[in-house]
Amino acid sequence: MNLTAIIEKGENGWYVGQIEEIPAVISQGRTIEELKFNLLDALQLVLQTQENPLP
Repeated sequence: MNLTAIIEKGENGWYVGQIEEIPAVISQGRTIEELKFNLLDALQLVLQTQENPLP
């Protein structure tokens, strides 16, 4: 599966990103590498939440 990350540099110098195909996946990082790691972590959390929704 290919996903598209939309990455922007904020006014504070941090990078902010979102997965285009799953808009709930949003994160930030001081570097692009950190942002990519954080986006993958956020993606895992969103997918786990969808698999196990709250009652």
